[in-house]
Amino acid sequence: MKRREFLKVSAVGAAAAAVASPAIAQSSREIKRAEPSKTTRLAKSFFTTKEQATIFYKDWGPRDAQPVCFHHGWPTSSDDWDNQMLFFLNHGFRCIAHDRRGHGRSGETEHGNDMDTYVADVIALAAHLDLRNAVHIGHSAGGGEIARYAARAEKGRVAKAAMIGAVPPIMLRTDKNPGGLPMEVFDDFRKQFAANRAQFLRDFASGPVYGFNRPGVAPIPGTIDNWWRQGMMGSAKAQYEGIKVFSETDFTEDLKALTVPVLIMHSDDDQVVPIEDSSLLSAKLVKNATLKVYKGYSHGMALTHADVINADLLAFIRS
Repeated sequence: MKRREFLKVSAVGAAAAAVASPAIAQSSREIKRAEPSKTTRLAKSFFTTKEQATIFYKDWGPRDAQPVCFHHGWPTSSDDWDNQMLFFLNHGFRCIAHDRRGHGRSGETEHGNDMDTYVADVIALAAHLDLRNAVHIGHSAGGGEIARYAARAEKGRVAKAAMIGAVPPIMLRTDKNPGGLPMEVFDDFRKQFAANRAQFLRDFASGPVYGFNRPGVAPIPGTIDNWWRQGMMGSAKAQYEGIKVFSETDFTEDLKALTVPVLIMHSDDDQVVPIEDSSLLSAKLVKNATLKVYKGYSHGMALTHADVINADLLAFIRS
């Protein structure tokens, strides 16, 4: 480029910059004004328990708002609550969800893949964040986690609880629970999981979890992929041992000990946790329970029918 042409181009560029600079400055002021206040946070953090387990958690919303805490099922992570987290954040709540040890982004530990340890981690998280008057919402195995946590929590920590497609009182068939599923079901789970975890999780999400194996129900590829992604993020060892946890843990005494209001939500077509041997029994054991049965929904109804589930949760919290 000749010197004269270069100077001409430079002059045009400088003029354009001079014209644009007020707009840029205005844009900068708008961005500055849009920053969240100091009373609000949108955080993704880790904390370490006394036993040196590293737990990942999300903590969104005003610090002084009522906390709503979410407990995920097997084998997913806190990401399974994205829809609910955003919904309740937009309704003014402080939203918290953690990845259970060995799941999602939380650390893998050699020992501790049992319900008592999972609950101890929740107790530690509640103390770490000083959560009080919180509403705890759990899905599937996460429903068992909150049943045991709420039964053991310090006074004032828990205001209400909601269990969605939850495993309590106990999934396994025993002498005291003759309607439960036989051990062979869970042994087959373990066999398929160990043989090819990736394919097993893909098949599980493509079928019974969201009811995509039902006539007339169209699969949603993104939903399947996201469930599979969460499962593959976690530790295979923790998830393998987790099958025993969600199937064999007996929550009967925990349910009897609950005194806070509890909303029990379940579908009559849940193919993963059959309602007859779970929520229908739990509702009889909890002193202050409200049972809500959904016709034809799936185990993953918190996502497939989020508009209905979220509205019902919000009404329960505000009641």
